[in-house]
Amino acid sequence: MNGHSRNGKDHAPRRKHRNRFVKKNGQCNVYFANLSNKSQRYMADIFTTCVDTRWRYMLMIFSAAFLVSWLFFGFLFWCIAFFHGDLNAPAVAGGPSLLKPCIMHVNSFLGAFLFSVETQTTIGYGFRCVTEECPLAIMAVVVQSIVGCVIDSFMIGTIMAKMARPKKRAQTLLFSHHAVISVRDGKLCLMWRVGNLRRSHIVEAHVRAQLIKPYMTEEGEYLPLDQRDLNVGYDVGLDRIFLVSPIIIVHEIDEESPLYGIGKEELETENFEIVVILEGMVEATAMTTQARSSYLASEILWGHRFEPVVFEEKNHYKVDYSRFHKTYEVAGTPCCSARELQESKMTILPSPPPPSAFCYENELALVSQDEDEDDEDEVGVVLGGNTKEEGGIIQMMDFGSHLDLERLQATLPLDTISYRRESAI
Repeated sequence: MNGHSRNGKDHAPRRKHRNRFVKKNGQCNVYFANLSNKSQRYMADIFTTCVDTRWRYMLMIFSAAFLVSWLFFGFLFWCIAFFHGDLNAPAVAGGPSLLKPCIMHVNSFLGAFLFSVETQTTIGYGFRCVTEECPLAIMAVVVQSIVGCVIDSFMIGTIMAKMARPKKRAQTLLFSHHAVISVRDGKLCLMWRVGNLRRSHIVEAHVRAQLIKPYMTEEGEYLPLDQRDLNVGYDVGLDRIFLVSPIIIVHEIDEESPLYGIGKEELETENFEIVVILEGMVEATAMTTQARSSYLASEILWGHRFEPVVFEEKNHYKVDYSRFHKTYEVAGTPCCSARELQESKMTILPSPPPPSAFCYENELALVSQDEDEDDEDEVGVVLGGNTKEEGGIIQMMDFGSHLDLERLQATLPLDTISYRRESAI
């Protein structure tokens, strides 16, 4: 029907399906193929290979290494006893043999295997032992003891390194499910939230972000995964954070931002991915850890803000993680791009409003989401105004009205109880 629906409306352009470059849990969605000499390269760095492999495979490798070494030296001891004549010594001349054996009480392969296990694990039951009759048997015992120490050291070191890997610390670092774009300090900003579930800190924590999307160069070269940095304040040190409570990371959409020409309608059809990275040292081990996540264009909410999660109690601050991923819509957020705002020189917000007006807007947003409709009238009485008047005042704030601030405060008297509640925001 030539791009038109049956009711006469145009179809909205569909966003192309995009595979994630980095999954939400931080794993990179990249697989390597056609690697030459892959096995030799991995075996050349066997320690890192064992640390990177899964636990079940690592335990299978070490179990096989022990079993093979026990069988090999057991067979070696059996051969020494066989060629020395220890296995047939009791049957000679129908009576006890006067030949001194190389290994005492080893008369079969099973006995040689048990002696090998006892030697390598230093069990030492005292029943089987090597004698000075055969220097070859003594050398075999020495070699097996060295091999056993090497295997034990390698296994203990690998297990310790695998257990202490800082990668597991990233499991207790949270990223919000969605990112948001809204106005902050009069400018459009991309924001997402990070948090730490443990009481132990991430020392020297800092954040980075990159936008990944296909790109065609001027020469016609196609780059499927072109990476561009998103400035999160590294030029002024804002990328270094004190991650005690959840923090909102802000990327200001300015002339140098890759999102400078993207508005709300363009965002619905864009095909990009924003990879966010949090790095720092684990306080307990002083090892560097890295937590990653990503946001597709469909996971960015335009005109939303994050709900507050930090509230001030009597003698401490309380973090409510049930609100960590929640957002609320902000009325009056411009739908055009930051470039159009700059070109038209539009004023998004007036000069910095009084603290009471800002807190009032957030308080109203939280009340509208968390309380029932029957309770909204009671909240309106506490805040000192009816619902229609409050909605009109908020609307004028969002659209940049130049109402006199003193007259605004006079129409919205806030008691001391409201100030205490709003200070938590």
